[in-house]
Amino acid sequence: PRVLGEHGGFAGMFRLDSNERIFNRNDKDPVLVACTDGVGTKVKLASELKLYDTAGIDCVAMNGDDMIVQGAEPLIFLDYLGLHTQDPTTTARIISGVAKGCEISNCALIGGECAEMPDIYREGDFDMAGFAGGVVELDRAIDPSRVEVGDVIIGLHASGVHSNGFTLARAAVKDLDVTAVYPELDKKHSLGEVLLVPTRIYVEPIMKLLSQYKVKKVVSGMAHITGGGIAGNLCRSLCDEVDATVHLDRWDVPSVFTFLQHHGNIETEEMFRVFNMGIGYILIVRPSFADSITTHLQQLGESPIVLGGITTGTGKVHLVDGK
Repeated sequence: PRVLGEHGGFAGMFRLDSNERIFNRNDKDPVLVACTDGVGTKVKLASELKLYDTAGIDCVAMNGDDMIVQGAEPLIFLDYLGLHTQDPTTTARIISGVAKGCEISNCALIGGECAEMPDIYREGDFDMAGFAGGVVELDRAIDPSRVEVGDVIIGLHASGVHSNGFTLARAAVKDLDVTAVYPELDKKHSLGEVLLVPTRIYVEPIMKLLSQYKVKKVVSGMAHITGGGIAGNLCRSLCDEVDATVHLDRWDVPSVFTFLQHHGNIETEEMFRVFNMGIGYILIVRPSFADSITTHLQQLGESPIVLGGITTGTGKVHLVDGK
């Protein structure tokens, strides 16, 4: 309802506030938040298998999940699609995924670009990137300075490989038939379908959780676990005076990762450096609210896991075996 102008214009327009009470935000000190990201080489597998319906969801997820780390609500999204030659049916399937991702994220798809570049892309290839804009009240913005010693680290499950590490993942299965079903991995879906499961969009549960605590700042930090794994992303949410300890025995690593590690002969350290290993999003919360936040997340359909805690340190993340 807050999108203005006609479809097909040179730029999209979105009203930051509205006179309609149901849409009124009335932020006292609103800050615009923007980010951009793509799907990486996951699109290569999608094009090879001609499974185009989920890449757009990945594109929205990679942006929306980054944005909410700062407590910002995604409002608008734009997509860029580059391909060899435009096939209307294929393009529609790709963009339908973008639209689905925006529905899940409760943000508006207000425009985009589709570029035919046969000199750049080989026949059948495509690439896509997304651009998201949102808003957060300045006083509610989340930054590393809020993280304190004693805070509790809570993890949310990933849906699969998400959209990072696909160069390594594709190398690991290069000698396998990605159209085949491997019972030790999944008894119903092919290897390719398992790898193409779209990135989880955490926008709705995180936004609903934050709305439960309008005064108290009980969430001190968050991290979207993308390229670099848990250690490479959680450290981005820490100040220089604290460390984070994550216990690796708190969750079961999904079979897709053990499958890739086995067939690619990949060291465990490299697996954790490249992949999310089953944890797609992390919250750092005040210890006195850890139980209530866990309960709220469960009511929102999540299965939160207490992964560890925050100690005095220098901004590092420690992945430890055992308790």
